[in-house]
Amino acid sequence: MAASSQTLAPGPEFLPETAAVHWRPRVDEQRLRRVGRLWTLTSVAHVVPFLSAAALLMWLNPLALPVALACVAHAWVIPELYAKRGANVVRPRGRAGDGPERRALGLLGDLVDHDARELHAATGLVLERGRLGTWLVGEAGALLLRGRRAYCYCVRVDARVAGAGELPSGDRIAHLLLALRSDEQGFATVANLAFSGARWRLRRRVSRPVRAAIDAAAIDAPAGTVQRSVDAGAASLDPDSIAGGRARFSHRG
Repeated sequence: MAASSQTLAPGPEFLPETAAVHWRPRVDEQRLRRVGRLWTLTSVAHVVPFLSAAALLMWLNPLALPVALACVAHAWVIPELYAKRGANVVRPRGRAGDGPERRALGLLGDLVDHDARELHAATGLVLERGRLGTWLVGEAGALLLRGRRAYCYCVRVDARVAGAGELPSGDRIAHLLLALRSDEQGFATVANLAFSGARWRLRRRVSRPVRAAIDAAAIDAPAGTVQRSVDAGAASLDPDSIAGGRARFSHRG
């Protein structure tokens, strides 16, 4: 499937939600690389002791094979659990009624181009190019793909702020998409990072439609470096026009 031609529009606006997490350094490319290395080191710190214990047990006594195998299983399962937590950020949520959902999808369709609408219809995610990488925006989270590494962010729209008891899925995505376009670095700063690791490991833990979206994003920006340009139609839209409010972010681990 062809990737979306929509791109993040540059602008001076900062998300007001960043004030609530003032202790967090603002995310940029350097910080993303640092965080990625930290996640890798954390995974190594979890895996290596179990593998070392398995090797030591087999060296001391081959009869300890069952215990050694249990250590190897732990070394495999721990990174998989982290990847599963990352996959949960793009898991579909509950749906509103058919009428509100259709209206929300119509509004969301006005924010993106034809290819992005097709991708959303097939996968439930919207592809958006940014300076930090290629984003896949869902109802309660977003994936950032940079080369072979994926970053999974927990983020949601507070329905009370939007003035609705239960927002349709299209409205939730539209809120997050507009916030991302407004301040990409602020979006990544406010959202909670649930997982960072190899794209292949995340791909194993998501549903088949989400795998298709990840593949489309990988084709769109194989090196993780994406060009930005102004989309006049998206730039003219006011985020507050979506369901009467601005997105509020919170953890969805």
